[in-house]
Amino acid sequence: MASTNLNVTMTKSKFGRLPRHRACLIGLGLRKINQTVQVADTPENRGMINKISYMLKVEAV
Repeated sequence: MASTNLNVTMTKSKFGRLPRHRACLIGLGLRKINQTVQVADTPENRGMINKISYMLKVEAV
């Protein structure tokens, strides 16, 4: 697997979500709706993205 980056955008609010899902947002560095961060494509980040995929938009860079 090539070491690429991913653009991750938060599309839904964190309020009313499970504590573990909120922790995933913090781990990815997301704080606001429509905020985009660039994260490394690692298994750890992929796991967090998969857990909260219903509130994210992901694009390969």
